[in-house]
Amino acid sequence: MGWQDTVAQTVTGLGFDLVDVERSAGGLLRVTVDWPWAPAPEGQPQPAERFVTVEDCERVTRQLQYTLEVEGTDYRRLEVGSPGIDRPLRGENDFRRFEGHMVDITLKAPLGANGAVAANRKKFRGTLERTEAGGWQIVWSDEPAPKPGQRVSKKREPAPLQALGFSLDEIAQARLAPIVNFKGRGAPGA
Repeated sequence: MGWQDTVAQTVTGLGFDLVDVERSAGGLLRVTVDWPWAPAPEGQPQPAERFVTVEDCERVTRQLQYTLEVEGTDYRRLEVGSPGIDRPLRGENDFRRFEGHMVDITLKAPLGANGAVAANRKKFRGTLERTEAGGWQIVWSDEPAPKPGQRVSKKREPAPLQALGFSLDEIAQARLAPIVNFKGRGAPGA
């Protein structure tokens, strides 16, 4: 069993999801954990989101230090943390969890000529939405956001929204957009 399997088994054994594990050349072993998420049953409200605390990270760190020592895994430093505001999205469950949130996606390959979208464009920031067909799309406007304190005329027409449908296998990278409002994550789109 490799060190990645050891880390994964230890993290899931403590009740967490392993979001990411990274080993650097300098001997740093960085482990990112989160609480598991599952959609609420049909007709039920989604329970309040649970966030990883410092105490959770300490618990995982202590267990990993013990387990990695027993396994004889060589590392210099171990960091255990939560995913943060720019959390990577991996897999269908993450996309379902963060539906309605602002995300950044990078496609594996550019779209080619697609009307209003530049032929070589691979990066998009917008709201993650489910399509009627059950797929995924990102919806955005290329209009720049108003600067703090800038007055915006109520008569001005907003730039049109654009949408791009995609499948998960077309995504090179997806993560929550790191938008800070100092009032907590709150409701999607807030």
